[in-house]
Amino acid sequence: MSLYIRNYKETDETEWLQCRVLSFLDTAYFDNVLRVKEKYKNSAVELVAVADKQIVGLIDVECVSQTGAVCSNLESGFGGAIWNLAVHPDFRRKGIATQLLCEAEKRVRKLGITYLEAWTRDDDWVNKWYLKNNFKAMISYLHVFLETSAEIKKAISTSVQYLQPIQAFAHYTGPGKEKVVSEYNRVHECYCYQKELL
Repeated sequence: MSLYIRNYKETDETEWLQCRVLSFLDTAYFDNVLRVKEKYKNSAVELVAVADKQIVGLIDVECVSQTGAVCSNLESGFGGAIWNLAVHPDFRRKGIATQLLCEAEKRVRKLGITYLEAWTRDDDWVNKWYLKNNFKAMISYLHVFLETSAEIKKAISTSVQYLQPIQAFAHYTGPGKEKVVSEYNRVHECYCYQKELL
């Protein structure tokens, strides 16, 4: 397989979106579908991995020159937030994500970034990949999906006549996560990983 990594171009958008959707389908982010690629307020490193004239992987890192502007500010210095990192399922286990990360790290260092931050849900294989690539788990909270009428009634009330919520998404940041996990059908732990760039 001939693989090369290059800068993302606007003409890549449709193929980028397709790669991201297919990459997320068998993960806890299966319904996190984008219809357009994000544009970043700060400078960003946006790369794609290409094999056989096809985008097979991607990484976006938004860089900040002001502490706390994008990242959680759990470390001192200027951070880069990994907003998207994905590899097409037909091209997994070939080191593509690691190659994308390494190239992104080289580029963000030149912009003065001293650490990377990434958030991900509780897919075991994804969390192991971050740990293998020298990220440290820092904090976590819960992503809670309210999908049944009973779950909605328990958590949400509205004062708007005739408005009936049928789905909701919430963050739970408090203690006693086990109770929340036991009361709602779809709950994911969301982890913050950070990596120092020395």
